[in-house]
Amino acid sequence: MPVAEGQYQQTAPAIDAPVRIEELVKSFGRHRVLRGISLAFPRGKTTVVLGPSGCGKSVMLKHLIGLLRPDKGRVFYETERVDMLSERRLGPIRRQFGFLFQHGALFDSMSVADNIAFALREQEGGRPYDEETRVRYVLRLVGLENVYRRNPSELSGGQQKRVALARAVVLRPKVVLYDEPTTGLDPIRADVINELILKFKQQLDVTSIVVTHDLASAFKVADHMVMLHEGRVVLEGTPEEFRNSADPVVRRFLRGEASEEELRAIRSVGSEDIDFRGSQ
Repeated sequence: MPVAEGQYQQTAPAIDAPVRIEELVKSFGRHRVLRGISLAFPRGKTTVVLGPSGCGKSVMLKHLIGLLRPDKGRVFYETERVDMLSERRLGPIRRQFGFLFQHGALFDSMSVADNIAFALREQEGGRPYDEETRVRYVLRLVGLENVYRRNPSELSGGQQKRVALARAVVLRPKVVLYDEPTTGLDPIRADVINELILKFKQQLDVTSIVVTHDLASAFKVADHMVMLHEGRVVLEGTPEEFRNSADPVVRRFLRGEASEEELRAIRSVGSEDIDFRGSQ
């Protein structure tokens, strides 16, 4: 029996996971960012992906919705091979995902209402929506119904992030991707975002994938955790398994400690090696 575009004949995964990647490899020029990683993201759970800057977290996230194509490996949404789909066929898949960008990515020239409604208006072939009702509903979810007619420039950073969250769920996605959701926020505003991540999982029944450096956030929202380092998975498990891990890479990251090699490199260069006077 022929297989349709994007379909892939495979054995069932060990866990119920709508989003999966297998042996994913990605390079930019000579720099290899992902080195054959395989992950399954459990349905209805929140998976937090940790790791130092440049380890491939955001690159991995963009592969899940076809914003990047792998050099090797496979990306699945349910039974669809995302990495094999044409741009036209990716449209319906992407509508199953909400995406919170690191810096919110709101349009300054549009009101809050129009920012959120933009996704509804862009959807092709969908049934007609009561646009205002839907927009006000998601603003209520994030506790900001009173900013409906304001512009993003009139809002605080935390409020802008919450509006971006409302936009991410206005199409009722099955999966929500969060790219550094608490970046730039103080601890109190960050905790509001954490509460919304938990609320969306419970009330909207979504699968959540969170890329973050924020350890307080990670341990608050995670059901399942992954640690990437130099493009590879070094640990996958529960928050408790992370806390108890003896892996030196994991332990250094959780403690916020640089490696001995990094510290030696910094300490080996002293002020006596630099001529601040310039040539005479």
